[in-house]
Parts: sequence; C-alpha cells; structure tokens
Amino acid sequence: MGACFLAMPTISTDALVLIDKPADITSFDVVRAVCRIVGTRKAGHTGTLDPFATGLLVVLTGRGTRLIRFVPGEPKVYRATIGFGEERDTDDRTGTVTRQAPLPDMSQVLAALPAFTGTLEQIPPAYSAKKVAGRRAYAMARAGESAALAAVAVRVDGWHVLHQDSASLDVRITCGGGTYIRALARDLGRASGSAAHLVQLRRERCGPFDVGAAASWDAACDGHLQPRSLTEALGGLVHETLAPDDIARVAHGMPVAAHAPGERAALIDSEGALLAVARRHQDRWQPEVVLGHA
Repeated sequence: MGACFLAMPTISTDALVLIDKPADITSFDVVRAVCRIVGTRKAGHTGTLDPFATGLLVVLTGRGTRLIRFVPGEPKVYRATIGFGEERDTDDRTGTVTRQAPLPDMSQVLAALPAFTGTLEQIPPAYSAKKVAGRRAYAMARAGESAALAAVAVRVDGWHVLHQDSASLDVRITCGGGTYIRALARDLGRASGSAAHLVQLRRERCGPFDVGAAASWDAACDGHLQPRSLTEALGGLVHETLAPDDIARVAHGMPVAAHAPGERAALIDSEGALLAVARRHQDRWQPEVVLGHA
C-alpha cells in the first residue's frame, strides 16, 4: 500500500473523518496519514482494527481528540469469514498453525451459534493488547511467554449467516465494544468439535457511522476527504444553543442554565459550532470538555 503524503491545510483541523482502512496497514498508519492530510499534529481513532482487517475507522482530528470518549461506538457490525480445520496462534490467518482438526459438520456449527449470542465470558487472543502483570499480551506471546489471560464479559447481539460451505462460514456479526471476533472464531471451532480461525474481517459500522460514508484510502491520500463537524461525532447527543453571555461563561468552564432534556448535551453557538460537552447538574449544564471557538 503506497504512502500517503498529501497535505490539505484548507480542511478544518478540528473534524470527524471516516476512513475505509485497507488491509496491510495499521490503524496508527491511518491516523498518521490523516494528520498529514488535514495539517494537524493531533488525531486519534475510536477503536483499532488489526492490520489484516479492513473497514471503518472513526478518526477525530485537532481539538476533536478530546471528544473521543463521547463518540458513540456501539453496536459494532463486522463481516467475517471463519475458516475451519486449523487453529492459529493469533486466532487469525496471519498466525502460525498450532492445531489441526477434521472439518466440522456445518449443522453443528450453526447449532453452536446461539451459545455465542448474548453476554459471554471471552478469553482474549494471546496476541492482543490486554495487559498481564503490566505487560501487553502480544509482547509476551512474541517473546515465547505464556500469558494467563482472564476472561472478560463481552456482548454479541446476533449472527447473520451469509454463506457457508464445508470449510468456511461467512457471517455478519453485531456486537458490543471490546469483542474479539478472532476469539469468537476460535471458540466456535472448538464448540463444533473442530478448529477454526478468522480468515477475513471487515468492520462495516460503529454506532451511527457506516463504512459506506467513509473515504477510501486512495481518495484520502488524494485529498478527497469529507471532514464532518464535531457535533456529528457526538451522534444523537442533544444540542443546547447558548446565548452570548452563556458562551463566555462556558469558555471559562462555568455552568449555564439547562433547557434541553437529557443528562449530557452538546453546547453550541448560533452557527452550530460546538463549544463544549456538558453534563447536567440539577438545572444547570456543567461543562466537561470546553472547546471554545476555533
């Protein structure tokens, strides 16, 4: 995949950017490229994708990085291809084969899916960013050390089978944040009396954001981004338009009267520019993050 060096200083440096990440580059590569394209030193994403995976990466730039914790990211929707007959140390196609098993009867695979729906206790992949005694699991795995990873609670809302044959299953999975699709593939193989790993993965959706609205990597590198407002990054968060006096108060982190409903609000000016994100305290909005005017 070619390098991306084009800078476009006319693009707002405080924005939401949706990128369709290609395979074989890291999420960090995308963020670094967006920094160059937009002309800012600050950018961050709301959830990483493994290098071999493709699909939606939600990036915020400039002052928008301060809003990442408020960006809605669920449910997540992935299209995945699970290959049977082999387990790999990474739980995906990039790893080394660690176990082989006969192909399962696909009826057993389909019968196992309900057990992987709802709230699950999932052991993360050995090659993951989870920490064990202060060290990343993937660093321990690369050093040949065994990491005792604790199970974590994850949520899988549903599986939609798109295609199946004797050796693979193509599915669309809707789930909550923190769910490892690689681990679902691994565990589904075991539950069906076989072995399995993730062959392909594409993230199609994060909360209200869809990959169909994202810029391709090539388009982004050509400067054809479609930066979106920071208010859009906040999804359906209620808006409260402030009067000039209240704008001055919020700029200093002071509370203002709350008229809109809800426990949290995007405080905006008369032009729709985002000034702050605030939490309700009785009948007042207390600013949590203050952006002010650009």
